[in-house]
Amino acid sequence: MDLLNTLVDKGLRRETPTRAEALAVLATSDDDLLDVVAAAGKVRRHWFGRRVKLNYLVNLKSGLCPEDCSYCSQRLGSKADILKYTWLKPDEASRAAAAGVAGGAKRVCLVASGRGPTDRDVARVSDTIRTIKEQNEGVEVCACLGLLSDGQAERLREAGADAYNHNLNTSEGTYGEITTTHTYADRVDTVNKAHAAGLSACSGLIAGMGESDEDLVDVVFALRELDPDSVPVNFLIPFEGTPLAKEWNLTPQRCLRILAMVRFVCPDVEVRIAGGREVHLRSMQPLALHLANSIFLGDYLTSEGQAGKADLEMIADAGFEVEGTDRVTLPEHRAAAGGGCGSHEPAAGCGSHEGAAGCGAHEGGGCGAHEGGGVCGSAPVPRVDEPRTDLVAVRRRGAGTDLAPNA
Repeated sequence: MDLLNTLVDKGLRRETPTRAEALAVLATSDDDLLDVVAAAGKVRRHWFGRRVKLNYLVNLKSGLCPEDCSYCSQRLGSKADILKYTWLKPDEASRAAAAGVAGGAKRVCLVASGRGPTDRDVARVSDTIRTIKEQNEGVEVCACLGLLSDGQAERLREAGADAYNHNLNTSEGTYGEITTTHTYADRVDTVNKAHAAGLSACSGLIAGMGESDEDLVDVVFALRELDPDSVPVNFLIPFEGTPLAKEWNLTPQRCLRILAMVRFVCPDVEVRIAGGREVHLRSMQPLALHLANSIFLGDYLTSEGQAGKADLEMIADAGFEVEGTDRVTLPEHRAAAGGGCGSHEPAAGCGSHEGAAGCGAHEGGGCGAHEGGGVCGSAPVPRVDEPRTDLVAVRRRGAGTDLAPNA
């Protein structure tokens, strides 16, 4: 296909596709899907080889969020039966982080529900960051605490944070239909604050909330303009008890096309498969590794993920390798520029690391979500066109419980 040859050439040169080209990727047929994956895979391997970065989520404070994000199991008014607990102590958080690091995670993502942190919260998280850094040599730490006030990003940076995650989630035009308690501009402002403080900015999206192809292209182009180092791609987990519980709009093929489009628009950034991969990609997860160079290991914020051992086996079986702490994730031109806002030429793409899929703090498309990742059980498997509610399971282990985490 001429389209794919053009997109590969642009990706290798870090050139921005046109909107029409990005839309055309989403409109390709299932017959062309393997060609799309192969083309985007060339771009992925050019910039990141066959390395897969592992990230691990620690939910510092779960539930009882005052924001009304429709996708989130921790939202105001949520009826989802999730774990609810207040702040983990620094040692508790560090023990949780250590489980992920032992499983191969290079980055630990610290997430807390809420609109945004108070200065006292920032001090508490700063203590946690220092403890994790002291007890886990070489680990990267990303914070995801919601909307930031002036000076808070700088304090997190001084404590040793490497990155800050705050997702745009959806297009500016449809944002008000998803959330009413804060604005799209509020989210952009927080990403810019992280950049300005010298933190590596992470910002991504949630697909599957009923948005159009145009909405998906809008948010990805907006992310490219913001220029984060990492772009997490979440696939909505329709939690029972949330307004989007009935939104089952994704197929594995659709998810792969979305990931390919993100890779073409953001060729040299860390594209992370975040919440929902087990629910929506299912047995096609290995194909997604040809598009994204980063995933979350184990469980998410409020839901269970594929077993950590299964993640590692999947990576090896697909011919990829886990990225070690001795390797720099970003290509040399981005790493040398410091990963900051505006530090790359416009063609440099958008982003790189963390994202916890989370957003300032919640879940759903945020980061979390689900279970078994395709673990087969004794129950009959639903037809292809049926919602896979059997793959959505509330997290009952790890942080906030007495049970061992999944890592």
